[in-house]
Amino acid sequence: MIRNLRRTTIILIIIIFSSCRSDLNDIQAVFEKGNYEETIDRLDTYLFFNVTDVKALHMRARSYEELEMYEEAKSDFERVIQLNPDYALAYAGLGKIEFEEKNYKQAELYLLRAATLEADNFDILYMLGRAQIMTGKYRNAEEFLRQALDMKPEFGKVNFYIGMSLAFQGDALGAAAAFNQYVQYEPDHITGLYNRGFALMRAGFIDWAIDDFNTVLSQEPDHWDAMAQKGICLNQLGDSQGCVLLNKAAAEGSMYALAAEKLCS
Repeated sequence: MIRNLRRTTIILIIIIFSSCRSDLNDIQAVFEKGNYEETIDRLDTYLFFNVTDVKALHMRARSYEELEMYEEAKSDFERVIQLNPDYALAYAGLGKIEFEEKNYKQAELYLLRAATLEADNFDILYMLGRAQIMTGKYRNAEEFLRQALDMKPEFGKVNFYIGMSLAFQGDALGAAAAFNQYVQYEPDHITGLYNRGFALMRAGFIDWAIDDFNTVLSQEPDHWDAMAQKGICLNQLGDSQGCVLLNKAAAEGSMYALAAEKLCS
């Protein structure tokens, strides 16, 4: 009798466990479709009975992150780390949120921890490189970004940030080569040229930046942000035409131009 009871108990445990796995797989499918609110609702119920399931907690944290509910996402990521201190993606999630909130030093620390745990993860290395550009560690950023590029050579945006890291190191030719690679991979050529011009301007290569903004404006004369950036560049060179462009772009609603109006006051 006792043996039969034990056997029945084991069978019930197996059934419940299998059901939970099936439920989580179903929720994963909802998450992958981008239905984040439904994912959270279903995970709330699931986690009531499976409070230590780190995969479920991570999925809920990611859902909160996608909905920009950052405090809730942080809480779940931190809970994952409490349960499993070596869960790299939880550190990466915290790092990404800190980056979005412009807490770049804290973002770098979380992402470094994630990279030590999962050194072959493209997303972690890519985000770490971006964070280190923001904290001024340009050489380290370049190294991590090049590792990421080796993993996904077709992901052109990596070249953009490699170009920025090189530009801030004073390597003008290296930066130009990386930005050229970025523009080749960027599906929207105008966006690529504008972004390259913006990065060159930030790095101090004003003449090259103006060339890119001129190309953008020759193809899209009403690209008001490109006009504003060109105006800022010309203003830095002491050219009065810069204020003419800034005023025109500001009148059309360019936030860059509106923010830079004081240059012409």
